[in-house]
Amino acid sequence: MLNIRKFAAIDIGSNAVRLLVSNIIEEHGQDVIFKKNALVRVPIRLGADVFTTGTISNYNKKRMIDTMTAFKLLMSAHGVEQYKACATSAMREAANGSELVLEVKEKAGLSIDIIDGDVEATIIAETDLHTFIDPNKSYLYVDVGGGSTEFTVIHNANKIVSRSFKIGTVRLLNNMVSDDIWNSLHQWIQEHTEQYDKIELIGSGGNINKIFKISGKDLGKPLTYFYLISYYQQLQEYTYEERITKLNLNQDRADVIIPATRIYLSAMKWSGAKHIFVPKIGLSDGIIKSIFFNKVDSNKL
Repeated sequence: MLNIRKFAAIDIGSNAVRLLVSNIIEEHGQDVIFKKNALVRVPIRLGADVFTTGTISNYNKKRMIDTMTAFKLLMSAHGVEQYKACATSAMREAANGSELVLEVKEKAGLSIDIIDGDVEATIIAETDLHTFIDPNKSYLYVDVGGGSTEFTVIHNANKIVSRSFKIGTVRLLNNMVSDDIWNSLHQWIQEHTEQYDKIELIGSGGNINKIFKISGKDLGKPLTYFYLISYYQQLQEYTYEERITKLNLNQDRADVIIPATRIYLSAMKWSGAKHIFVPKIGLSDGIIKSIFFNKVDSNKL
């Protein structure tokens, strides 16, 4: 007998807030199927406030409350039974982050958990990443966000080590990443990848997904370092306005795509990776899996 349930994940990032609604399809004697049903993205860019002033502005607080109110209505319309909302770098660094959590609970009726970088990396590890990797190879998994980037070394299908660095697209746009942080990342990548003869990159995040889509590559095929650096150089030849009008990028993508590409290219250079695979997974997917397998606390709608 077929049983279909609906779970939802809300990812409150430094650049955007996302709602993912997934169908959980259960059939006796068969593996559980996780099927994306709906995805909504609102580019609030909390990090632009937090990384410069230390707090979330009243304007963006209102946008957050409006967005979460809308998400609750959408989840109800979809028949979602359980959800989890996770806030990452911007909310955990905001002086009024906890205050906003309480306001959202009071006005929108949704609970938010502010998670640290290690928990974020652990949740991401719950995704279908294993279906995209060769168990006999070594990988550096790079999940680029607006406020931080999570790095995980995977060898023979096992997670070896993970670390979160405060290097994100919104921070870079605001010139808030020091040489010391870049040097620490460089040292960490080299230290944890130099023992492997060959390593590949796995990239996740909205920017690498967009680049992969533009490339026209089939899912499962990697992008080369040469392609990525060529595209990076092309992006820099255009103004912000031209990236919107000539390259057809959304306005909230046209600026962050350059620092995001820089992060991926740096990781490839320092690890010696020649290819980057783009499985199109992220925190939201990991939240859905974590809810189903009882790896995290969730909320009923």
